[in-house]
Amino acid sequence: MTFKMDNQAPPEGATPEQRNRQGGWISTYSGRPFWPCDPRIEDVATEDIAHALSLQCRFAGHCDTFYSVAEHCFRASMIVPYEDALWALLHDAPEAYLIDLPRPLKYTPGLAEMYQECEAALMRVICRKYGLPFGAPASVKQADVILLATEQRDLLPRASWRMGVTPLSEAILPMSPKQAEWCFTSRLQWLVAEYGLVSGA
Repeated sequence: MTFKMDNQAPPEGATPEQRNRQGGWISTYSGRPFWPCDPRIEDVATEDIAHALSLQCRFAGHCDTFYSVAEHCFRASMIVPYEDALWALLHDAPEAYLIDLPRPLKYTPGLAEMYQECEAALMRVICRKYGLPFGAPASVKQADVILLATEQRDLLPRASWRMGVTPLSEAILPMSPKQAEWCFTSRLQWLVAEYGLVSGA
């Protein structure tokens, strides 16, 4: 028996509007179809973001033990000012649908333009979904750098690069994917409620 799935064709039961979407689609954890290069706010779901990021390993897997993107985001949200915590939690959310590319690929001419265009469009949709302004606050960018230095110290001890910033004093002891998914989801729900936002999660 042979099986062929063409994700350039509309999904079964697609609406007329979905049939006109640009590019191919993926099937998400919740079962929703999602068009990474033509994202819509109604297709973004908290459960899909949390689950996918909890199963994605940072550094393309080149660390001593599994350490998820979801945990990285959760930790970022805990070290920024309160008003920036939701942005920090969601700063890598596009990777739930696009996955992350190692830096040499992300900035390779040709591939870089396509990926970064899709990533920016998706981040705009995610910001609208969760009531955030577009554009990462300075504190989120700084937290990302501090965490990267901490992750290098604790999870990539043989790496030859250094960030030139002081890492966090507390060592990272990675969570399991399930723990990271729960922490990410709980933190997001709490922040949305605290900020008085309405999320179509």
